[in-house]
Formats: sequence, C-alpha cells, structure tokens
Amino acid sequence: MTIVHPIQAITLDLDDTLWPVLPTLVRAEETLADWLRQHAPTTATAFTPANRQAIRKTVLAEHPDRAHDMSFLRHEMLRRAMLAAGDPPALADTGFAVFLAARQQVTLYPDVRPVLAAWAARYTLVAVTNGNADIAAVGLGDLISHCVSAHEIGCSKPDPRMFHAACERAGVAPGTVLHVGDDWQLDVRAARAAGLQSAWLKRPDLKHPSAAQADEAAHASAFESLHAMDAHLHPAA
Repeated sequence: MTIVHPIQAITLDLDDTLWPVLPTLVRAEETLADWLRQHAPTTATAFTPANRQAIRKTVLAEHPDRAHDMSFLRHEMLRRAMLAAGDPPALADTGFAVFLAARQQVTLYPDVRPVLAAWAARYTLVAVTNGNADIAAVGLGDLISHCVSAHEIGCSKPDPRMFHAACERAGVAPGTVLHVGDDWQLDVRAARAAGLQSAWLKRPDLKHPSAAQADEAAHASAFESLHAMDAHLHPAA
C-alpha cells in the first residue's frame, strides 16, 4: 500500500471487515424463527428459504429504488409473509425489531478494538456500510465517530456518493482518506474510483478473489489483519 497523501481519516467497512457476518446473520435468523414460532406460527411454517427468495424477488421488482435498503427489504418481506399466512401483518414491526436486535450481536475480530483505539487517537474514523449494523449497538460507538449507511444515503457501495458522504462527515478531502474493507470490488476499487486511498483486508477465514481475478495493485495493498495494516502505516510505532 502506497500512501499518496498524508492520512487524515480512515473509513471502514463493517461486515466481514470488523466481524464475520455469516454467523451473526445465522443467529439473527434463528432468533427470528424462534419468535415466529411463538407469535406467528403459520408464518413460521411458510417462511421457508425458497418462499423468502420468492418474496424478495417480488419486493425488489416492485421497489427497485429501495434495493439498497436492507432494513426495508427484510421488514417488507416479513410483512408480506405474514399477510399471506393470515397472521396480523402489523406483527412484522416487532418481528423485524427482534431480528435487528439480534443482528447487532456481533463477535469482533480480536484485532478490532486495539487497532481502532490506536487509530481513533490519530484519525477520524467513519463506518461505511451497505448493511444495517448499528455502531453503538455493536460496541464501537466510542471509537467510530460517524456511520454512513446505504439506507440513509439512498444508494450503496460501490456508488461514490457513499464514500464522498463519509469524507464530508470526517471534514477532509477524499485524497486524505484511507478506506479499509474486505471486498475487492465494493471497497478497494470503489474507494479508489471515488478518489480515496484504499487497503484490502483479506481475513484468512473468508473467501476472496483468486490471484487470477485480482491485479497487482490488489496484492500490494492486501493485509490479513488490522495489526499488519497498522504496522505498515506506522512502522516506527
């Protein structure tokens, strides 16, 4: 990773960058399923993976302008499933709240808090996410100053507006911002296209594009941990 300009702020992807998202979503889905069995048993039986996919496809077809909004999609899918099953659709509000609360119960990678604490003392930290994680709820509100989310901005990464909004929150120019994320397309390339500097965090427990899919620049900016990235940024520290 070559630092072109001095870094004044760091923007951070969340899912699969600061915590593994799949275990979190699995637990959240199980929590919702348990709640449905108690409060909307007919919906619980009918809300199969295939049915969810069909409902999602319909919702996306009717609301293409909301494709970036994960909370809207999940809530509306649940509401429609309840309506089809004959359960009160108003229960979708509570059911989604149950899911969303469980979705915040993440397990941070061990390097997250120590490295972010060091970075927060040097830079403004801003989260940039396509998902619906809540910075305060996951326990990082004391370190990350701002969060730019897709449902708030009205678009999702790789749209440059996501990154520009983060730079505006930090109050610095894009060229002085380093974006850190796990996705080569949505994070690394997209941030660079938006005028930011970027670094690729390739967590060893996750799948990443093969060497044939990633160019030389990707490998030059790839790190397997935040500790390694921090050591590269601050070699004398």
